[in-house]
Amino acid sequence: MKATLLAPLLLLLPWSTGYAAENAPLDAAESDPKTLGWMQGFPPPPGKLIMQPDSNFFSFPKLRWTVCHLRELLPTEQVSRGIGAPVPLEYDLDESAIDALTFKPMSFGNGYSSDSMTWKESLAANYTDGMLIIHKGKIVYERYFGCLDEAGKHGAMSMTKSLTGLLAEILVAEEKLDDSALVSSIVPELADSAFGSATVRQVMDMTTGLAYSEDYSNPDADIWVYSRAASPLPKPAGYDGPDGYFEYLETVQPEGEHGDTFHYKTINTDALGWIVSRVTGKEVTELLSERIWSRIGAEQDGYMTVDSKGTPFAGGGLSAGLRDLGRIGLLMLNEGEINGKRLFSSEVVANIREGGDKRAFEKAGYTTLRGGSYRGMWWLFHNQHGAFAARGVHGQTIYVDPKADMVLVRFASYPTAKNAMIDPTSLPAYQAVAEYLLSRD
Repeated sequence: MKATLLAPLLLLLPWSTGYAAENAPLDAAESDPKTLGWMQGFPPPPGKLIMQPDSNFFSFPKLRWTVCHLRELLPTEQVSRGIGAPVPLEYDLDESAIDALTFKPMSFGNGYSSDSMTWKESLAANYTDGMLIIHKGKIVYERYFGCLDEAGKHGAMSMTKSLTGLLAEILVAEEKLDDSALVSSIVPELADSAFGSATVRQVMDMTTGLAYSEDYSNPDADIWVYSRAASPLPKPAGYDGPDGYFEYLETVQPEGEHGDTFHYKTINTDALGWIVSRVTGKEVTELLSERIWSRIGAEQDGYMTVDSKGTPFAGGGLSAGLRDLGRIGLLMLNEGEINGKRLFSSEVVANIREGGDKRAFEKAGYTTLRGGSYRGMWWLFHNQHGAFAARGVHGQTIYVDPKADMVLVRFASYPTAKNAMIDPTSLPAYQAVAEYLLSRD
C-alpha cells in the first residue's frame, strides 16, 4: 500500500496522527509556518516544499501550513456563497480584557497542572490559527495566527459533519426525510451493508453497529481500506477494491446492535451525505450552498475535498473563512435566523439541543465530555449554559453558548488530532469567556 493513497483521508479523519503534544519538539511560535519558511520563495527551496505526491503534508509541523492550503493539495468542489454582497458583521472589540482572563485547566492525568492559565496563554498552548468570539451579534474578539489571516480559509475537519447533520435535520423538520426510516429504503445500494438495517436517526446520532476499525496502528484495519477507496489519486496497478466513498460504504459489515452505543465513525457521515443527496437529488456541496451558505451573508465561498468520482467528503472535507463559520454559529444560536431572515424552522435547532442518548454516549468513555451527548452530528455538553458545538480534529470548533449569547469559533493546528488532549485548556477557557461576557452585561 502506497502512503500517497492515505494522505487525503488521514488529514481529515478523527484519530491521532501519532504526534503527541508532549513529544512535539516545537511550540506554537517555533512551528509557525512563516518562521519555518514552508513554501516561501520563488520557487521555495527543496527542503521547504509541501506538495504532492508526498504523503506527509499533514504531519506536524507541516500541518500548520497544510490546514490553510488544502485546495493546493487535493481536488475540491465549491460551496458557493452566491453573487450577492456579503452582510458585514458588527464589532465591539474587548480583546485586552479577554486576553487577561484566567481559568484553571481540567485535570484528567493529561500533564497539565492546576495552576491558572490566561486566555492568551491558552491560544498558544492549543496552536490556535484563528479565534473569533461573537457576543450579542457583535464581534468582541478576532485574532489570526500561523498560516491564517482574515482573507484565508482553513480546514474545518469534522466540523463538516455538523453541517451535513444540519442539512439532514432541516429535511427531517420539513418532513422530506423520515429519520425513523431504514437506510435501505432510501439508498437501496446499502441494503446488504451494515447501514441497511439502521435507521436514519441512528446514522445521524452515530449509534450504528458497524464493523469498522479506525486503529491506524493496525495495517489491516478498515480505515486503510477506506483510505485506498476514497483517495482521489490514481489507484495502484492491480487494485481491485472499492472506488470512492459510496462503493466503500456498501462493503461495511455489522457489529453489535444499532442504537446501543455511540461510536464516532466518520463513515456514518458519509452515509448521511448519500442519504441527503438521494432525497434531494443534490450533492452535499450544492445543497449546503443553496440552503445555508448563499443565505447567511457569507464573505467567501467554501470548498470541500472530493473523491476520485467527485463525491464531496461529507465527513470532513470543508475549508472556510473564520467569520463565515461565525455566521454559522450565529445561525444556530438564533435558531435558524440570521440577518433578519429565517432560513429554517426553530424546530431544527431545538431538536439538536435536545441531545442524543446519554446512556449510549457514556459508554464511549469521553473523559472530558462527561454528561454529554451527540445529536444530528452536533456535540451537546448539557452544562448550565446549554452549550453545544461542532468539533474537528486538531482543535477546530464552533462553540455556541445560548445563555451567554456567545458564539466562539476556533481554527487550530494542534500536533495531536484528538481533542481530548486540548479540551482541558479549551473548555474551561470558553466557560471563562462566557462568564465574563455575562458579568460585563
